[in-house]
Amino acid sequence: MLSFLKRVFSGAAGAQPALQLDDSLWQHATACGLFRGLTSDELLRLRAIADHFLASKVFTALDGLQPDAAGLARLAAQAALPVLNLGKEAYDDWQEVVLYPAQFRGRMRVADPIGVVHEYEETYSGMAHQGGALVLSWQDAQASPELDAWNVVIHELAHKLDMRNGYPNGNPPLHAGMDGMRWQQVFQQAYTHLQQRADLGHYTSIDPYAAESPAECFAVFSEYFFEWPHTLRREYPAVYEQLAEFYRQDPAARLPDIRYRAVPDEMESVLW
Repeated sequence: MLSFLKRVFSGAAGAQPALQLDDSLWQHATACGLFRGLTSDELLRLRAIADHFLASKVFTALDGLQPDAAGLARLAAQAALPVLNLGKEAYDDWQEVVLYPAQFRGRMRVADPIGVVHEYEETYSGMAHQGGALVLSWQDAQASPELDAWNVVIHELAHKLDMRNGYPNGNPPLHAGMDGMRWQQVFQQAYTHLQQRADLGHYTSIDPYAAESPAECFAVFSEYFFEWPHTLRREYPAVYEQLAEFYRQDPAARLPDIRYRAVPDEMESVLW
């Protein structure tokens, strides 16, 4: 399994004009595994949300990047998938998408348990900036639609949904009728279990980055929900049920079961 790279926001502006999706762009954008099994009605709604995403966001390209129309269409299609049944308004509390050509370096300041602030530099593939921009590595966003349980666009937009009621903590605002206590219990149990497995060095089919924090746990589980739903349902069936209620989707009903078995120096994929 690839470990998920951490992310950070940084940069200055160079805005791109809005893109209108035509049939050719849309067909290219959705011709990948992530959208497999969607009905014609779902694809129509996905396109309407992607159109709204492109029209309502300011796209700022940095470091000489010149995003092409096909790439922007693919990014918008990925962004639309998590809110397919939530509505286009789910992203209306922020306005900007910042794009770097590839993974980028940035400084992070973190306070330890006794209040001492540590500053360090890392490589990042994106970040959902609270109250501000969604920041992405263009290269990683373009690679994300493959069914490999790694999707920077979905990961960061899960953080954005989590932020709709404040600081990201793995507890996004739930729909009427959902049980908040049940949500917290299910995710806390899964998060604790992942931490224990990570501490013991045990293999897990879930990216151990999910054990970094409750917010990352929700975001990583969201990636698996949309890309490897069968794996998530096997490992943490209660989490899958909660996410199916939250996203109002059942990806396991439309996607194939993909499993990776760890063997020395390689990963063997099996389609079930």
